[in-house]
Amino acid sequence: MTTRSTKVHTQLGRAAEQIFAANERMNQILIEHLDPAAWGAKPPGKARTIAAIFTHVHNVRTKWVRLTAPHLKVPRQLNRAQCTPQQARAGLAESAACCAEMLAEALGGAGSRVKRFHRDGWARPWPVGPEMLCYMLAHEAHHRGQVCMLAHQLGYPLPNKVGYGMWNWEKLWKECGSRGGPGCDS
Repeated sequence: MTTRSTKVHTQLGRAAEQIFAANERMNQILIEHLDPAAWGAKPPGKARTIAAIFTHVHNVRTKWVRLTAPHLKVPRQLNRAQCTPQQARAGLAESAACCAEMLAEALGGAGSRVKRFHRDGWARPWPVGPEMLCYMLAHEAHHRGQVCMLAHQLGYPLPNKVGYGMWNWEKLWKECGSRGGPGCDS
């Protein structure tokens, strides 16, 4: 029974790493196809700019890594008032790699230094498990939705191929280096 449990946990760690890479690819696709004028455009009311949303996603990731896996090198935070799309893409790629490493270690089995997931300094930590990955993905998907809606409202709608592309997980996984796609142990 121990062998099967370890194998499943190791598979979960690899899958979590691949899933988070596909998640990050979606962020990169959005920024790649976003009209540059939309990046810093001020939305009505007190809403964040698209630049502020993406820097928030990156900065929250750095907090997750700092609090949950302090043995990993924590990426530098981004300044939402001065961040360019290129800086955001580079920062997001770096923080995604750290999160993927943290997830792989946390869900990869025995010997992990990651024991609990700390969402924030004020929140009660959770034991590591699939809930950790789900929380992280939900946070990012929420903000991707905001970006898509905000770009449209500001008069810079994203091309339809971008919206459809975020749902083509087979292609996303291949772009992230997974040969088999979802459900394949590669």
